[in-house]
Amino acid sequence: MLSPKAGQEVIKKELPLIPKLPGVYRMLNSENEILYVGKAKNLPNRLKSYVSEKNHIIRTERMLSQTKKLEITTTTNESEALLLEANLIKKHRPRFNILLKDDKSFPYIFISDHEFPRIERHRGAKNKSGKYYGPFASSLAVNSAIKTLQRIFLIRSCTDKQVEAGNKTCFNYFLKRCAGPCGGKINKEEYSKLVEAADEFLSKGKSRKIQKNLSSQMEFASEELDFEKAAIMRDKIKSLNIIQSSLTVSDANLIEADVIAGYKESGKTCVQVFFYRSKQNWGNQAFFPKHDPEEKLSEIINSFISQFYENKAVPKQIIISEEIKEKKLIEKTLTKKENKQIHITTAKKGSRLKIINLAIKNAKNSLSRKLYESQNNKELLDSVSKKFQIDNSINLIEVYDNSHIQGTNSVGALITYGEEGFIKKRYRKFNIKNEKFKQDDYGMIKEVLERRFKRAISEKGNYLTFPDLVLIDGGKGQYSTARETLNDLGLNEIPVVAIAKGKFRKSGNETFFHNGKEFKFAKNDPSLFFLQRIRDEAHRFAISAHRAKRSKGIKQSLLDQIEGVGLIRKKALLNHFGSARAVESASFDEIKSVEGVEEKVAKKIYNFFHE
Repeated sequence: MLSPKAGQEVIKKELPLIPKLPGVYRMLNSENEILYVGKAKNLPNRLKSYVSEKNHIIRTERMLSQTKKLEITTTTNESEALLLEANLIKKHRPRFNILLKDDKSFPYIFISDHEFPRIERHRGAKNKSGKYYGPFASSLAVNSAIKTLQRIFLIRSCTDKQVEAGNKTCFNYFLKRCAGPCGGKINKEEYSKLVEAADEFLSKGKSRKIQKNLSSQMEFASEELDFEKAAIMRDKIKSLNIIQSSLTVSDANLIEADVIAGYKESGKTCVQVFFYRSKQNWGNQAFFPKHDPEEKLSEIINSFISQFYENKAVPKQIIISEEIKEKKLIEKTLTKKENKQIHITTAKKGSRLKIINLAIKNAKNSLSRKLYESQNNKELLDSVSKKFQIDNSINLIEVYDNSHIQGTNSVGALITYGEEGFIKKRYRKFNIKNEKFKQDDYGMIKEVLERRFKRAISEKGNYLTFPDLVLIDGGKGQYSTARETLNDLGLNEIPVVAIAKGKFRKSGNETFFHNGKEFKFAKNDPSLFFLQRIRDEAHRFAISAHRAKRSKGIKQSLLDQIEGVGLIRKKALLNHFGSARAVESASFDEIKSVEGVEEKVAKKIYNFFHE
């Protein structure tokens, strides 16, 4: 039976030393892992509740039973404590906190403040001078909106150098997606009118005014028998209708608001966030916070809001589906953070209630899909365990693959799959350091596994947890290398399986190696498709890491120092020889034989390495 006494004793000892100030407290276990991060307006009063209350919920009892140490940080006010708490939770991801998973920045449309402003997609810190419109729920939504806006407002996406040169019109001009400042086709005054119209549409949602103006221009052009211009105006109106239908206009007249709604079932929760800007719905995103199954939905949304806005711009209005206990504190904190008044409201009636109900419906549907996928994934993981006669249940699989060309830019890749699918935060790439291993698949597997697991052993609790199964892309030799490497590290209990393609590397005819046995699956076995899928994802990730390294090598090479060798010749040389080192050892005739390398340039290259 769990006993909270251990943690209560730790708190009792610390209480006399804790000042009566707002701040954050952290409970740690015997391994110095942070179990829980909490905040308080008065730290001693909050911590006393852990000692004085007798009937704690099971989660709190489990936490207190593991607590061996208490750390505190005081702040000047409760708002600072709230921000620090959110920051520490996101940084350390304590197991007893409600955790926002898959948190990321969202894309924006950005229009620069150049003489001829440029439209582009932006993600990340807003450190460029210009106007930002968003957030949008996805890159796909932003890209689609930008293409349509270019057709309507003809704002450039070409580079500043092209505009400064002013002697060559970009291709978008001929596609009628740019007004042509790069070719001197429009002056600054006329171009600024186009930018102002785009700003009115994006920031104020004045689509009717713009449509009316375009219709007038189309009618006037028709009357003047300028049918080409009339057709252009007609196409712009069509594009405007397309973007209006994709950015659904809201009945609730929301100029700048986020709608946050949650749905909880079977101990799991989905939180949907809808972005409303300029009276338009700019998309929505589903989140699945990690929490104790008994946690109340109101508590989950309360914690979600604090973490979600820790590193994001906050709209003037946040409309939520549940009443939350820290509404006033969060409002005050976010208002101070953004330097503008922030209002958090719970929708009760009218068009706003309709929007909340729509968000709840989306959350319910998303959660149903997630639960179904999780169940399917669990069944697939169990079937793999059964097939290979592995005693322990499998909840986490790590898949390893290597990529190189003739020993150059050698990269090892690791991807992870769990009950909820691919876990991108656990993806890792390893640049092979040992020169002997760069052309040796077995050596690469040995180096990658040693580096991955040695670090996990030495940084216990601060690096990736151990998987329940290691899957290697390769045959019997790769299996033996992986098994020996893990055994040498004392990790005999972690099962290893190798997956080898059959004759002619034909997918569907794979042979699997495990514990000295060979295994085959029926061609229509779902478990085989599952293992192929995660193997292919590891291969994709390894290839992309290898290409990125090659691309960097192309950009930074000894060849850059040779006069007359530009990017095209350098690429041709590296593609032909594989590396700058191979070019160095090549003969004059071999260098001369490369397409695009004339005799004069070949001589310069040869002399550079041999003089």
